[in-house]
Amino acid sequence: MAKGKKKRAGKGVERRVYLIGAGAALAAGASPEEMGFKAYNLARMAAVGMPVPAAFVLSTAFCRDYYAAKGALPEGFRDLLRGNLRELERMSGLSFGGERRPLLVSVRSGAAVSMPGMLDTVLNVGLNDATVAGLVRMTGNPRLAWDSYRRLIQSLAEVVHGAKPDAFDAARARALKVARLANSNELDFMALRELATEYLEIYRELTGESFPQAPLDQLAAAAEAVFRSWSGKKALEYRRIHRLHGVAGTALCVQTMVYGNSGGTSGSGVAFTRDPATGENVLYMDFLFNAQGDDVVSGRHELGDRAQIGALLPEVTQQIEALRKRLEAEFGDVQEFEFTVQNAQLFMLQTRNGKRTPLAALRIAVDMVAEGLLEPEAALKRLAGYKLRAIQTESVRAKDGQAPLARAIPAGVGVAVGEIALDSETARRRAAAGKTVILVREDTSTDDVAGIASAAGILTLRGGRTAHAAVVARQMGKVCLVGCRELAIDLAKRSCSIGGKLLREGQVISLDGGAGGVYSGAVDIVRAKPERELALVASWQAQSLPKRTRARSRRA
Repeated sequence: MAKGKKKRAGKGVERRVYLIGAGAALAAGASPEEMGFKAYNLARMAAVGMPVPAAFVLSTAFCRDYYAAKGALPEGFRDLLRGNLRELERMSGLSFGGERRPLLVSVRSGAAVSMPGMLDTVLNVGLNDATVAGLVRMTGNPRLAWDSYRRLIQSLAEVVHGAKPDAFDAARARALKVARLANSNELDFMALRELATEYLEIYRELTGESFPQAPLDQLAAAAEAVFRSWSGKKALEYRRIHRLHGVAGTALCVQTMVYGNSGGTSGSGVAFTRDPATGENVLYMDFLFNAQGDDVVSGRHELGDRAQIGALLPEVTQQIEALRKRLEAEFGDVQEFEFTVQNAQLFMLQTRNGKRTPLAALRIAVDMVAEGLLEPEAALKRLAGYKLRAIQTESVRAKDGQAPLARAIPAGVGVAVGEIALDSETARRRAAAGKTVILVREDTSTDDVAGIASAAGILTLRGGRTAHAAVVARQMGKVCLVGCRELAIDLAKRSCSIGGKLLREGQVISLDGGAGGVYSGAVDIVRAKPERELALVASWQAQSLPKRTRARSRRA
């Protein structure tokens, strides 16, 4: 059920806790400011019957209390978690810490405004040496159990203790080499069991303590880490760039786990109800089979698209197509939504208004008015923050003999020309000196938010169009190309190779955000105005002008 209730959080302080379950009404008085946008939208989706895993949400007030207490969880916080876990146990029929039918949860953030990838998340909370065997018995899937366990061990080390991923990544690389495999999702359960055992030792070496075997200890530590991430470097930088002042902390969402890493008919994805780069009214989706959500949004993996999931899971694809229309009808705007497929069953994990380029914003507004989803006045309000006359399309006009060195997947529009910068600090420094830079990285990461803001374009070896960093870059109007397989970076020599051509940091390259081409040197850019769309908006403005004039006269 989705209802608000008061819970005592020590010393007489009462803060609101919300429960979310399929089909239940949105709690009276609920708001994004209290629940965070992520949980508020989850509750809205659950209320209209969309498939949302059960969850409970601690309001943003708990985060404010945490900082008011100088980084201390309130007295009684663990009892509060324990009490609400019973509600999830009741709704799921599972037991948190149970050795036969274990309940696992994700611990997610959620500010009152969307901050993609800037705050922390921990998945698979509740696994330990005993419950991992219970998950095997319950699911009959030892690979799922051991894969989830090794993920949790690494996640708690990184998120709770701030450990670097290098040692875990090296262990995984060794396991892949021994098995002669390219990807972690191909490792069998025996290899994953050995890897999890090695991860436990790495955890102890990196943190100076043993991995917490008590599930409630894991949950409390993950919750505190989520609160702490509110003042993390990338979150602070994101709020500075976007002038998000006065946003009062993050809510905490504890949600029943669903498993995209359950096998060949499972996976995780991110989709937009329309193309956020061009505005075209088509489903824009990335999907990774046999993977959890972090794999998709991290920017570290090559992703599939609608065609791949459509070929293997056509019924799920039809559900997603139907949901995209329902989402736009329910929320009144283009949505970016995250989902998991567990054994061919679809679950919705998040939706929010989709970040889009100015060109897409213009085209979407015009199309939604034509489709009857928006009135012209509402469309004008939605476009108020954009410099409409500055919107233009850009394409490459290659010079004689100039051909792309390589091609990548466009995650934005436009053309960017600038000098190569191989890390965020270099991008910031060169941009501050008046240079136009292209940030060239192995993968898209939200840790690079400052470099993304400083660059004219981003080029990466790995990642997908819907990775958090690509979403952020697109929102900022940056040209972004991901998944450039012909890119190799040598940080030690401050150089990279693109399509076999060696390029030094500081040399100029060009990115074509339309066709995905990567060029050596500068290209000529052809620019054009979206005249049809601009003319329609101008007509709306002319029609609304008398109304605004009359309103001012009445006020006078």
